[in-house]
Amino acid sequence: MTTEPAAWLPDDWAHPTRVALTDRHHLRPMGPADVDLDLPAVRGSRDRLWSIYGQAWGWPPVHLSREADIDDLAHHAAEIEAHESFLYGLFDADETALLGCLYVDPPAKVGADADISWWVVDPLVGSDLEAALDAFVPRWIAAEWPLARPRYVGRDLSWAEWLALPDLVQETA
Repeated sequence: MTTEPAAWLPDDWAHPTRVALTDRHHLRPMGPADVDLDLPAVRGSRDRLWSIYGQAWGWPPVHLSREADIDDLAHHAAEIEAHESFLYGLFDADETALLGCLYVDPPAKVGADADISWWVVDPLVGSDLEAALDAFVPRWIAAEWPLARPRYVGRDLSWAEWLALPDLVQETA
């Protein structure tokens, strides 16, 4: 019989709901209402995103429908509400475009207390905004999140190295 895992985050901790990255860009949690910004961002960067997340997550699928994306975003919103996992979107000031995403997840592999990754849309690869996000995320996690050993997958170690780590074993009674 599997027992309840220990709480990932303190019960009284409140996740950030809007975080300034630059004077023209911010991060905030995403949900199904963001589908009309999420879908073009993901579709427009699909091949590169698959090269990053495909082996580990099987995402994004070749033919991502609007309905499937709404379902995926609703799942993320429910996880955010339950403090099980977090998806933040990177938006411009007026939220006319989704420019990337940040994932803060409980660890699936040994050696960390969170697995964190992020991406920007293809046109922003190598940009000042991507560099700002790359510098910002570890500082923000250290300052605002109750994590002792966050692991930055795709930065601290490759996705292939992450996949090779032993899975966390669920406690059994």
